[in-house]
Amino acid sequence: MWQSSNDVVLISDPRVAAIAVRECGEPLADVRGRLRVDTRLADDEGAFAHLRSGLLERLERAERNLPDGFHLLVVEGYRPIETQRRIFDGYRAELRATFPEMSPDESYIAASRYVSPVEVAPHTAGAAVDLTLCDPDGVEYDMGTQVNDNPEQSEGACYMAAPNISADARAHRKLLAAALEPAGLVNYPTEWWHWSYGDRYWAMATQSDHACYGPVGLPD
Repeated sequence: MWQSSNDVVLISDPRVAAIAVRECGEPLADVRGRLRVDTRLADDEGAFAHLRSGLLERLERAERNLPDGFHLLVVEGYRPIETQRRIFDGYRAELRATFPEMSPDESYIAASRYVSPVEVAPHTAGAAVDLTLCDPDGVEYDMGTQVNDNPEQSEGACYMAAPNISADARAHRKLLAAALEPAGLVNYPTEWWHWSYGDRYWAMATQSDHACYGPVGLPD
């Protein structure tokens, strides 16, 4: 049975959508050649490997603060609006098919545990990154679930504070947070791998009065 997230402020919360965006005009930058990048979600245009330049600089700072033997591994960054809409609508339809008792409002809220609604999605602003930890050979550490495992697949273990993960996985999640939080990033609590800076959810979490990154297009 699907479960709501009463203990977490979801990205679909009206308080998030109400936050103003003052676009700073910072360009998207290519992560490749600056951090380790996994290609499992690579697209033909290379959109997945782009982030706002300020966010990328913060990730480089976080990378330098990791202990020996640990590295950030970027899985996905920027996501075009049409891609975001397709992913959200597809997951919402999957939930409705699995749980037909869901109302339209409930399916919207439940889907936003795992995929951001397009109108507030930080990936479309180049402000969010899905990432994990790997060793120097690129072998991923145990984080409790795979990147992008949804709440149904993982029995909720995808939540950052999930109790049903191993001690090693919990330690690795804490290590990831210890590197990223001092660099200014915030985590989306239902997805241990999802971190952002400068978007509306970040603004809410840090009590900033506005976001500085809004939806952006990939440069030609």
